[in-house]
Amino acid sequence: MTFPADRQAHEPESDLDAAAVELADTFPETEVDERVELELEARRGLRRVAGITTELEDVTEVEYRRLRLERVVLIGVWTSGTLDEAETSLQELKALAETAGSQVLEGVVQRRDRPDPATYVGSGKARELREIVVATGADTVICDGELTPGQLRQLEDVVKVKVIDRTALILDIFAQHARSREGKAQVALAQMEYMLPRLRGWGESMSRQAGGRVAGGGGIGTRGPGETKIETDRRRIRTKMAKLRREIAGMGTARDVKRQERKRHSVPSVVIAGYTNAGKSSLLNRLTGAGVLVENALFATLDPTVRRAETPDGRLYTLADTVGFVRHLPHQLIEAFRSTLEEVADADLVLHVVDGSHPDPAGQLAAVREVFGEIGALGVPELIVVNKADIADPAVLRRLLAGESNAVAASAVTGAGLDELRARVAERLPKPDIDMSLLVPYDRGDVVSRLHTHADVLSVEHVPDGTRIEARVPVWMVAELTGFDLAASPA
Repeated sequence: MTFPADRQAHEPESDLDAAAVELADTFPETEVDERVELELEARRGLRRVAGITTELEDVTEVEYRRLRLERVVLIGVWTSGTLDEAETSLQELKALAETAGSQVLEGVVQRRDRPDPATYVGSGKARELREIVVATGADTVICDGELTPGQLRQLEDVVKVKVIDRTALILDIFAQHARSREGKAQVALAQMEYMLPRLRGWGESMSRQAGGRVAGGGGIGTRGPGETKIETDRRRIRTKMAKLRREIAGMGTARDVKRQERKRHSVPSVVIAGYTNAGKSSLLNRLTGAGVLVENALFATLDPTVRRAETPDGRLYTLADTVGFVRHLPHQLIEAFRSTLEEVADADLVLHVVDGSHPDPAGQLAAVREVFGEIGALGVPELIVVNKADIADPAVLRRLLAGESNAVAASAVTGAGLDELRARVAERLPKPDIDMSLLVPYDRGDVVSRLHTHADVLSVEHVPDGTRIEARVPVWMVAELTGFDLAASPA
């Protein structure tokens, strides 16, 4: 399988996670357009240049595996499924590599019962891979799987260029796209968890040990083997990881407070989740005018955005965009972003967006639901949104809609199907559950307005004494409506 060097086209989309929940009105349209253009310009203005390495010099005598993604060859091991599925996975790896800023020269797939424990592809195929690297002039090999430290080291010894795996590639993309303080901390934690078992030393320098006077000048009785340099670096990384976990937990507190405040006021929460590049942020922009960044790239944004929305009958709810998922999403990322992904588990409804034009939409659904299981969100009510219906195969659309009991086809680009989507959201949202008969004086229009905003108004009748309203209201409103309750009024 040979890939052209130019980029593969995708529908513009932005993916994931401001850390503070915004329930205010959205920005003016002109201001939003200018802000998005500036973000796109800034992102595209910083791209890796072929021939210039991004590796650090030997500052700490430990190779921290900083990526140098320039001219790459892809390699995948096909252990199960069909050849089409294996090629689809490699095409996705190509899109990931290009999103990271590299140029894909060639991609190959090998059929094996299981990856080779030594070199991932076997010694013979490793030598063939070396020939491909030499012929194409590649400087990096990307493997479509997660390599053990031993596999990575031995494969590098054969191909003689840098080797990285799918996990390291995704982590690199997240590091490039993190914008908020919380997002950067989450990515840094995931990178350190991945890097810790893969620290590699430079020869005998890693065996240096502190003892005697070096160990504080303790003198006789205090000398000993001490701590090797690589052990020191591992300890420092663990200390930094512990600090990052504390910081992330602290930053999550503000989001938890706002979430509890919404629950106290019975404001329903809807979360947009799904595969990366499925059109989640484009859908958020269409439904709320949020103006979040949309870019032709995977994992374009990582910072969650929450906006206020309302149903066709006027009920308020929050709509949140979340980080996109992908096949074999690194476990380190799921753990690091767990505090953010809890938005999905705590939601009243999940809009599960799937790309209807993708070669394997059913695979996308399965991959996202696997992550839902890891974060405890499988019990949350789900509404499937088959996006990009304007460019999807009609037969694929019919099959998806027939296979899912709760599904609607839509297009965030053309707006088709969005009215039906809004209506379906209104049907699935939890409704207030306390029936009240109210008589509101004509000079209390503010009460009538609040009822239309927060309650389910069943009927309205204008009588001489005021407005008579039959409504189903949330618990928190009952106390303030007691003075207008006909059932509570004296006979």
